[in-house]
Amino acid sequence: MLISELLAPSGALHALEGGSKKRILEIASQHIAEQHPGLEAETIFAGLLGRERLGSTGIGDGVAIPHCRLDECQQATALLIQLIEPIDFDAVDGKPVDLLFVLLVPSEACDQHLQTLASLAELFSQARIREKLRKATSAEALYTVMTESSQE
Repeated sequence: MLISELLAPSGALHALEGGSKKRILEIASQHIAEQHPGLEAETIFAGLLGRERLGSTGIGDGVAIPHCRLDECQQATALLIQLIEPIDFDAVDGKPVDLLFVLLVPSEACDQHLQTLASLAELFSQARIREKLRKATSAEALYTVMTESSQE
């Protein structure tokens, strides 16, 4: 699945104040719920938090991919976040996180979910792409970097 199919232009948040892992997941849940009628912020937050309890989605190099499957979710959707200051996310490498790609998928989309996560992990493993995302100066620039990088 192409990033542009998951991520809407309104789904990029630039220079966001973080604070904590829990607070970022809460902000992300609220933003997604505002963009997608039918999805409740509390349900999204509970799903993301539940997934984090199974193990951190911090994949290393300052990147996290919080994700969950939800019965209420009709189609896969995402949110890209660039933080002003990195936060502790219990990442596998112990480094704080400043780039997050939040992913929600329908409950029945197991294969699609796994393929998308693998593609995202591959994309974020590239230092050049992480650097471009960190240097983005607006939400529009973040969106452009992410969607264009996924097509390379």
